[in-house]
Amino acid sequence: MFQDIKENNQYKNLINGQWVVSDNKLTIHSPIDGSEVGKIQAMSKEEVNEAVEGAKKAYPIWAAKSVSERADILHKAAGLLEERVDAIADVLANEIAKDLGGAKSEVIRTVDFMRFTADEGKRIQGETLQGDGFHGFSKDKLAFVTREPVGVVLAISPFNYPVNLSASKIAPALMAGNSVVFKPPTQGSISALHLAKVFQDAGLPDGVLNTVTGKGSDIGDFIIQHEAIDLINFTGSSGVGKHISDVTSMVPTIMELGGKDAAIVLEDADMEHAANNIVKGAFSYSGQRCTALKRVLVLESIADQLVELITQGVSQLKVGSPFDHATITPLINEQAADFVQELIDDAIEKGATLKLGNKRDKNLLYPTVFDHVTTDMRIAWEEPFGPVLPIIRVQSIDEAIAIANASEYGLQSSIFTNDIDDAFHIARLLEVGTVQINNKTERGPDHFPFLGVKASGMGTQGIRYSIEAMSRPKAIVVNLRARSDQEG
Repeated sequence: MFQDIKENNQYKNLINGQWVVSDNKLTIHSPIDGSEVGKIQAMSKEEVNEAVEGAKKAYPIWAAKSVSERADILHKAAGLLEERVDAIADVLANEIAKDLGGAKSEVIRTVDFMRFTADEGKRIQGETLQGDGFHGFSKDKLAFVTREPVGVVLAISPFNYPVNLSASKIAPALMAGNSVVFKPPTQGSISALHLAKVFQDAGLPDGVLNTVTGKGSDIGDFIIQHEAIDLINFTGSSGVGKHISDVTSMVPTIMELGGKDAAIVLEDADMEHAANNIVKGAFSYSGQRCTALKRVLVLESIADQLVELITQGVSQLKVGSPFDHATITPLINEQAADFVQELIDDAIEKGATLKLGNKRDKNLLYPTVFDHVTTDMRIAWEEPFGPVLPIIRVQSIDEAIAIANASEYGLQSSIFTNDIDDAFHIARLLEVGTVQINNKTERGPDHFPFLGVKASGMGTQGIRYSIEAMSRPKAIVVNLRARSDQEG
C-alpha cells in the first residue's frame, strides 16, 4: 500500500509522478517519547524548482480535464483514504501525538470532505449577463462568465491537522482545475505524504500534485516567491502569515492564521451545557487548534458557579499517551511547552487564581485553569496553543464585547445564552469571522464559510468558497448586431 513512499524508514517526495530522495534528510521524532518516526527529505532550492516547474507543466493537462473526470479521481481518492483510515491514524498519533480517536476522526472527516468537494465542484457554474440597464450600453451585449483555474497553487499546511487541512487545500484546488505544489509541515510531513500517495493511487496525472519537504527557514521564501506560483493557500501562525504577505507581490493569498477565541457566558445560560462545551472547546488535542476556546468572559454574578463546573470537568480529562485515548497528550515539542509555561508563570506572578494544573513533564503539560485573570496578563491576549484556559470576570455585556474585540485576532467567538435577542445583538458586534451560539468554537461543517478577520486570516474557505477562491471568473462578451425595427 505504501511501498513507493518510503525505503528503510526514509520517506520520499512525489515529484512528477515519481517518489524521489534528496541528498539531505531531516529526522522526525515522536512528541510522545522522542523516538524516531522516520526521516523526510530536506529538499534543495533546485529540487523545489523542479517540483514547481513540474506542476506548471502538468497544469494545462489537468485544466483540460472535464469536471466529471476530476470528480471521479477525487471520489476514488476518498475511497482509498477510507480504506487506510487505521494505518494513517496510527501515523498521525505517533507523529503529532494526537489522541487516537481524534486522529481517526480527522481522517474520516477528510474522506467526507473530499467526496463533498467532488460533488460540489460539479455544481460550480457560470452565468450569462445582459448589458441592459447601463447608460450607453445595449441590451444586445451579452457576457458569458465562466470560472477558470488560477494555475499553480502552493498549499502549505500546519502540524495539527496535517491530513485534513492539507486535503482542504488540495481537493478544492484540483476541482477548480489547478495543479498543486504541496508543502506539508515538517512535523506532520509523514502523515501528509500518505495523503499524497492516496491521490497518486487514485490516478491523478503525473506532476499535478508535487510534494516539497524541508525546513521553512531553508526553502520557505524561495517557494513562496517563485514566479510560477499563482496562488498561496496557507494555514499557520499569524507571524508567518504576515511574513508571506510582506515578501510576496501581486500573488493572491488565502490565509488561516491564529486566534484568541472567546466564550461569552451570560446570566441566563445553561451553565452545565456551557461548561461542557468550554472544556471540550479549550482542551481537545491539548488546545493545539486555531479554533480552540482560549479565554472565557463571564458575568461576575454567575462566575463562581461556572468556574467550579469548568474546573470539575477539566479535572476529569485523561492525561497521557494518545494510544491510551488521552485527551491531554504531549505538545508538539518542548519549545511549544516552554511558551505555554511562560504564560502560566506570568499569570501566577500577576495574581491570577490557579484552580487546576501548572504541572509539567517535559512537553506534556497538564490541563490548567485560571480564575480572576486580568487584562494586564499575557494570557488574556496571547495565543497559547496549549492546554490552559484563562477565565476573566466582567461586570457587563458591553465589557465582555470590548475585551473580546480588543484582541489582535478575530477568528471565532462563542455566546452562551437562552435569549436569542441578546445572542444576535452580541454576535453583530463581535469582530470575528464566525460566532457560535450555545456551542464551542470549531471549524465546520466543512461546507460552511470559514474565515478570520484582523490577524486571523485573509479570504474565505469552506468547500464551495475554497473552489471559488482558487479559481477566477472570465467574461467572454458577445456584441450582437443591433437590428432596427424596420428590418425583417
